[in-house]
Amino acid sequence: MKIISNIIACFLLFGFISFSCEKDDPEILGGEKGAIADHTIAFEDVLRSIPDQYINAARENLHIAYQHTSHGTHVSYGMFGLPGYMDGDDTKYAISNNDPQPGKLDFRDYAMASYAEPGVDAADLSRNETAFIQATRNYLDDPDNAEINVVMWSWCDIAGHDVEGNYIPGMQTLINEYGPGGSKIGSGAEQRENSVTFVFMTGHANKDNNVGGGKPKNQADIILDYCREHNFYCLDYYGIDTHDMEGNYWEDAGDDGNSSTGGNFYAEWQNSHTVGEGYFENRSSPGGSVTFGAHNTQHITANRKAFAMWYLLASIAGWE
Repeated sequence: MKIISNIIACFLLFGFISFSCEKDDPEILGGEKGAIADHTIAFEDVLRSIPDQYINAARENLHIAYQHTSHGTHVSYGMFGLPGYMDGDDTKYAISNNDPQPGKLDFRDYAMASYAEPGVDAADLSRNETAFIQATRNYLDDPDNAEINVVMWSWCDIAGHDVEGNYIPGMQTLINEYGPGGSKIGSGAEQRENSVTFVFMTGHANKDNNVGGGKPKNQADIILDYCREHNFYCLDYYGIDTHDMEGNYWEDAGDDGNSSTGGNFYAEWQNSHTVGEGYFENRSSPGGSVTFGAHNTQHITANRKAFAMWYLLASIAGWE
């Protein structure tokens, strides 16, 4: 009788759809194509090879919400500086900062921290490993942000964080809700019309301390493997930090191109080139003051991350 009672209880709980009481695994919505922007992508010649139609489509159609603290400035400062690089770049890579304007990429820097739950710090992924989930929901549910269709969060220091237990499941939850085909996409109550592409990020490199459980290289491998498996987009900070301009890998490098065995390969490369011929000056805002990415003593790191970001945006806009 006890066995029969248990069977009846299971049927009442889950419905007459299965002869097992086990719950199904959570749904995983994957991407249609995805792209990894790593050290092999983060070059000017790769950026220049992208057909104009996809750069234009990204600039005209994408609306980006980006949340970060200091290390995340490598992306924004690089993107803010790129329009001043070559003739025509001021139009082709035109960008606004929290001030949408026709003809410019709608980029909203430091977008989501203020949408965190009361008393919760969601300044970046490292402050509170799960706070980004609800902060993103609150941001995307606000009608003022209805146009947003790309979301990216940056790490401070990824070392020691539970990437498998918190970051990846949290991103997947948001994709299941707000990604293409997500449960919160539609025209009904408490839904939004525009689906969102979520861009994953690996963490920056730590000098002489990248390898081992919970450290930057191992965390990057976990994130990159997941993105490749499910066709998601990822900006690979770690790979760009640890590979010089010739593609050599320096496992001991930090986030400034500084290696105990390879010297400061980015500073040395910059010193052998001229601004405007091989690299450009990063800026704190569109048309703003010249500045290095945070924790950098050279422009190359943020230059490369800007190239990588535009590659991802062009891919999201339809470039194969």
